[in-house]
Amino acid sequence: MRINIYGLGYVGSVSAACLAADGHDVLGVDVDRVKVDSINRGLSAVVEPGLSDLIACGVRSGKLRATCDQVEDADVSIVCVGTPSNENGSLGLDYLARAAAQIGEFLKGKTAYHVVCVRSTVLPGTIETVVIPALEQHSGRAAGRDFGVCMNPEFLREGTSIKDYRCPPQTIIGEFDARSGEVIERLYADLPAPVVRTKLANAEMVKYVSNAYHALKITFANEIGNIAKRLGLDGREVMEIFCRDEKLNISAAYLQPGFAFGGSCLPKDMRALLHKAKELDLEPPVLRSVLASNTNQVDEAYKLIKKTGKKKIAMLGLSFKPGTDDLRESPIAELIEILIGKGHQVAIYDKEVSLARLHGANRAYIEHVIPHISCLMKSTIEDAIEGSEVVVVAKRSLEFEQTIRNMNNGHAVIDLASILADSREHKGHSYEGICW
Repeated sequence: MRINIYGLGYVGSVSAACLAADGHDVLGVDVDRVKVDSINRGLSAVVEPGLSDLIACGVRSGKLRATCDQVEDADVSIVCVGTPSNENGSLGLDYLARAAAQIGEFLKGKTAYHVVCVRSTVLPGTIETVVIPALEQHSGRAAGRDFGVCMNPEFLREGTSIKDYRCPPQTIIGEFDARSGEVIERLYADLPAPVVRTKLANAEMVKYVSNAYHALKITFANEIGNIAKRLGLDGREVMEIFCRDEKLNISAAYLQPGFAFGGSCLPKDMRALLHKAKELDLEPPVLRSVLASNTNQVDEAYKLIKKTGKKKIAMLGLSFKPGTDDLRESPIAELIEILIGKGHQVAIYDKEVSLARLHGANRAYIEHVIPHISCLMKSTIEDAIEGSEVVVVAKRSLEFEQTIRNMNNGHAVIDLASILADSREHKGHSYEGICW
């Protein structure tokens, strides 16, 4: 393909050099004359292992050139300009808006189909509210009809960017429409990675999720390492052992958005670790924020219920997770306590919980949190739903799923367990998930 790349920093230079090496005709576009002249002399304007050699090969073959001025006809425009922070922390979009306007002017006189692909890191909604309007305004043409638009976030690490380009974990393509996505998928056809095609905003968001999680992992390991050192332990060894568990620790386990955690282990052990850190005169801000964030998730669930404006609530689920009758520190019980305190009428059904069987700390906990709970428990799911206005699904259950799918009596359904996340609307009732 013929490709114009806007922005010749790390991402733009690496993308340009790799695409040229793949046989595409690439023209780099940048306002910085030093970067442009460097590329045209076969040199890299940024320090990156192997990049100068790759650029030199591209220039010698005639597949790679750069300009500050007039762009040339192309099949694809790739935007790699910087999006620096403003003083208040917001995202600076001046370079992006300028590139979009420049591409729009280019599109004005073009009749052949063209795809504009953004690789710059931008927040969800930016392409639809900033890029596409600028393209349409300056071109007089319509996205989807006259040109395509995609978001293709990059995951290049400085120091290993060429290797990261060649062997990505996945290629993410956010697409305005299928025709746009097909062009960009062909562009990366030779890369040994699965292709994920999704909405524009999803692709924009994934980059921020990735960077936020990477920052979180570094900080988490540092806070654990600090506590370990104060205890006379080698934090590196502790974390090395921790990372050997690829079933729960280094995996997708627990990374599904939903309701708060509870049970007899996580809350108790978080409190114990934080107390020990305090004894060691350490303040781990990330670890300390975990319990507060968990409480916030219970509040988010209450806000969803409150938003319905209804008072009669059927709660499907009581124990803190499926397959157990353990009620200790169940976030569902905490939510019920809030609802009762706010004047709601609550009916509870959970076949895994029988008050007659509960004893010891389990029974003492629930009777402390929800006095007179026996009056609220129902023996069948039908009894719980009868007379209710809002049905809250608090944990996964095939029984709950079948009941919700078959309901047609106008209930509002609040899903905290991703039991019906395939659709926001279902026959006979409204549906809303806590994180979807």
